Amino acid sequence: MQHNYGKNLKSILRLLYLEIDMETKIEDLSLKLLDKLHEIEKQCFNQEAFTKQQIAYLLTDYNAIGLAARTNGEITGFIIARVDNERNTPVGHILTVDIAPSYRCKGIAQKLMLEIETIFKEKGIKESHLEVREDNVAASNLYQKLGYRKECKLDKYYGDAHGLYLKKTL
Repeated sequence: MQHNYGKNLKSILRLLYLEIDMETKIEDLSLKLLDKLHEIEKQCFNQEAFTKQQIAYLLTDYNAIGLAARTNGEITGFIIARVDNERNTPVGHILTVDIAPSYRCKGIAQKLMLEIETIFKEKGIKESHLEVREDNVAASNLYQKLGYRKECKLDKYYGDAHGLYLKKTL
């Protein structure tokens, strides 16, 4: 009798992902969530963290799109993007993707990214870009998995740390 443990493990992992997926809902961001968003922002970033005032400004920007992930009733992450105009062409610019540390590696960031890209496409946007710290390997790997490609290195973009400029055709 031959056992196929790899296949069984894949089935279990797929079920776990679906269970997480069913528990996490995506919703529009609002200023009512500002304190929680700022709390998550500070957990995610050090010197580069947006202030509460900067998050509020981004959320009230006419061209901004903000989404929150709510898992079991709790805000567990968010994404803020903006529609920019480059050479008379609208492009999507992802400004920040924040996931509370205890909820990372559960597919939440990917779900937020895919949802924001869907919104971009609905608005006729054909290109999305973002910046990421060069040493943020987990985020870089996710973005590459989603089809983002490195365009250039951004020297000292994050204070003393370098950044990467990534782009994707939608």
